[in-house]
Parts: sequence; C-alpha cells; structure tokens
Amino acid sequence: MTQSGSPYDNAIAERLNGILKHHMGLNQIFSNYAAAVDAVCNAVHAYNYIRPHMSLGNLTPQQAHTQTRLPGKKWKTRTIL
Repeated sequence: MTQSGSPYDNAIAERLNGILKHHMGLNQIFSNYAAAVDAVCNAVHAYNYIRPHMSLGNLTPQQAHTQTRLPGKKWKTRTIL
C-alpha cells in the first residue's frame, strides 16, 4: 500500500487487509474473477455492517457513522523511536 513497502507506513490499511484475509476468508485462491469479486463484496459488507469493532465501542462502522457522538478513543498512539 506504500511506495517503500513498509507496513508501518500505512498500518491502518495493513490491519484491514489482515482482517479481510484471515477473518473474512479472503486468504484463498478463487476459481474465477467473479467468485473473488463476490467474496470481497461479502467481506466488505460484513466488515461494515455486521462485525462490531472494539475501537468503536462495539458498534459496526455503519452504526458508528450514524451516531452523533462516538465513544472515546480506545487505542494508544504509537511513539516512533
């Protein structure tokens, strides 16, 4: 996802890719392009509408998007040495 190829340059995208591959079943070889597109669409839908996220107070991204006030930040800021 970055020019340098370092996963630390775009940790959010790398985390999302890991979730999609390992928790949503996209770490397989698909029989054809249409099957891959269908699996990606299903995984993205589940990620946004079904899967609760701890960083969003166990709301789905869609639920959090419709909230007027989100719960406080639950993650720590990474300090670069």
